[in-house]
Amino acid sequence: MLSNPVYDPFLILTKVYSDGAHVKQAIADTYIEEQYRSRTVKIVYGVLENDGYFDFCIRRYAPKAPKLAVRTILKISLYMLLYMDKQRYMVTDCAVGLCKKLGKTGVSGFVNAFLRRFDREATDAAVEQIPDETERAAVKNSYPAYAYRWLKQEYGTRAEEIATAKSGGVSVRFVKDEAQYLSKPHKDTPFPHTYIFESFVRDDGFDDGNYTFQSVGSIAICDCVAACENLLDACAAPGGKSVLLAQKCKNVTSFELHAHRVELIRQYKERMGVTNVTELQKDSSVFDPAYEEAFDGVLCDAPCSGFGTVSENPDIKLFRKEADFQGLAKAQRAILETCCRYVKTGGALYYSTCSLFERENDGIVQAFLKNHREFTVEQLESPLPHDRKKYGLQFLPDRAFGAGFYVCKLVKGREV
Repeated sequence: MLSNPVYDPFLILTKVYSDGAHVKQAIADTYIEEQYRSRTVKIVYGVLENDGYFDFCIRRYAPKAPKLAVRTILKISLYMLLYMDKQRYMVTDCAVGLCKKLGKTGVSGFVNAFLRRFDREATDAAVEQIPDETERAAVKNSYPAYAYRWLKQEYGTRAEEIATAKSGGVSVRFVKDEAQYLSKPHKDTPFPHTYIFESFVRDDGFDDGNYTFQSVGSIAICDCVAACENLLDACAAPGGKSVLLAQKCKNVTSFELHAHRVELIRQYKERMGVTNVTELQKDSSVFDPAYEEAFDGVLCDAPCSGFGTVSENPDIKLFRKEADFQGLAKAQRAILETCCRYVKTGGALYYSTCSLFERENDGIVQAFLKNHREFTVEQLESPLPHDRKKYGLQFLPDRAFGAGFYVCKLVKGREV
């Protein structure tokens, strides 16, 4: 029996849309026909990347708002029609077949009629008629309107390139035996033993600790951290930064709030054969006097909106709301306020995020410095293309292999 290419993507996307599951976890938790895995994953990511545009299409051609299951089927169909060059009859047959398989025979006529009526040229022309420039760009690029407005304010004409930047590929950092993999299509990065592959299938070398998957942005942040005796990684899971920093710091202590994520750090360091990382379940926003001025360096890779990683996590565009930023800023400030007390005089406090927005980056640093005159900014350098902000470095996805990250270094002197 032939496989219906709509079915597995539908199961995964239902978990994302209905249950609020993260796309990577939804894929991991769903049984997928293995021979069609790459196709399924491509469709899932493609639908999420274009979700805002597809919503516009559905509003335009549906006489009334369809229920979630039908919207999901339509979005999958639109992706196959527009981005996989599938014939309309084939896409319609798959969509109608899935309606019947799900016991929704009654809506199959609507789905059929919708796909017959859909016209991309007419839809794109309708998008261009949206009077508000920001809303028009947000629909066109499937980006939240509030976030696109911020991009436009901060980066001007570059906003669209940033919003639509694609992942550079699979970032792999090798510890040994890299030569045997370099026959695969790849790009060099500015960092030693780190390459971006078009595709990379995990094999026994991963379990043996010969290599690990780590984003180029994460590696860039670690590259900015100076070697030291004792380092605290204050928001450490899943452990990639802690393990990499253990190469140049004698002792690394890793704080993580949730027990299951502490376990991820333990598994990561053991797989990579690292013995100088100590993982602890700790809330980095709550001061522990046992660690006061205990570290030469403290890295606060703070919880943030994650908009710098939407090329890898397109579900962020669906779920991250403007109202969330107030709570995120509160958490970011609390972590900095607590962790700065763990830095020795002469030591360094590093603040980093995977955000694109000043309100999570330089803005947080500026507020911190107003209350902490004992800290001063030290300019950083990086071989990865970046923008230099007032306080830190901003990596943007259109020029940094799809990575959007920020990092700032603050050195502690005597309080003035």
